[in-house]
Amino acid sequence: MIVPFAAGSTPDLVARLVGERLGTRLGQPVIVDNKPGASGNIGTNAVAKAAPDGKTLGIGIASTLAVNALLYKKMPYDPARDIELITVAASQPAVLVASSKFAADNATDLLAQLKKNPGKYSFASIGAGSASHLAMQALAARASANLVHVPYPGSGAAVAAIISGEVDMGVLPAATVMPFVKSGRIKALAIASSKRSAFLPQLPTLAEVGAPEIQADAWIGIVAPARTPPEIVKRLSSELVQILTEPSIQEKLHAQYMEPVANTPTQFRSMVNDEVARWKPVIEKNSITLD
Repeated sequence: MIVPFAAGSTPDLVARLVGERLGTRLGQPVIVDNKPGASGNIGTNAVAKAAPDGKTLGIGIASTLAVNALLYKKMPYDPARDIELITVAASQPAVLVASSKFAADNATDLLAQLKKNPGKYSFASIGAGSASHLAMQALAARASANLVHVPYPGSGAAVAAIISGEVDMGVLPAATVMPFVKSGRIKALAIASSKRSAFLPQLPTLAEVGAPEIQADAWIGIVAPARTPPEIVKRLSSELVQILTEPSIQEKLHAQYMEPVANTPTQFRSMVNDEVARWKPVIEKNSITLD
């Protein structure tokens, strides 16, 4: 199971949790192989180029399956043609966080600071073109600010940069940031979701502070190379859906602020299409390109 992000990242956590159970059900080991780089394109291209025999799976997120194709003029793979969608394993809210020393304790004050000092601040992301990148670009645009973007190979490295003060803020997966919020090392200001999270009911949505267009829920899907035989895709989908309904798996996902999804390939495709529709205007409005 190829993870196109670093070990310790949220996609990696899901891959290891689901992969262990999948191996048990299939009667063969599932090895997690981290291949980070190029905003997830390196690892996803490895999935796309693998033999479509059911022996290679991958982790797919919004950037690798939808957004990167809007940002790169040349892609090593075609997400629509070269990747088979199986199921979305889980989704979690993305949280707007800031350094503990940042001069704002809520999202309204943060926007005011960006407007007051439009060229002063920087933000971390889990890669150029990721939802964490685009959400912050959209927030900067709303405040007419010019933020310095610093991409990192995974969410762990990104949050470490905010803790150290290397960068000022970011929109990052809840599982990565909340332990450090609880310890007081960073501040949580809002979530980038359409509605409040049952896991984080105390945090307002960005829609509540006047930025309804910024939605960056961090969903994590399981994919395979295109042309994987339908019977193999059906078997994998069935096994994964059953795994994601197991109480012990759900409990472990909930502990990471994740909600199991376990949808069909058709529903997965609809989610990918929604991401394209959501982020294409932001990319075009801000003239964001990565090559």
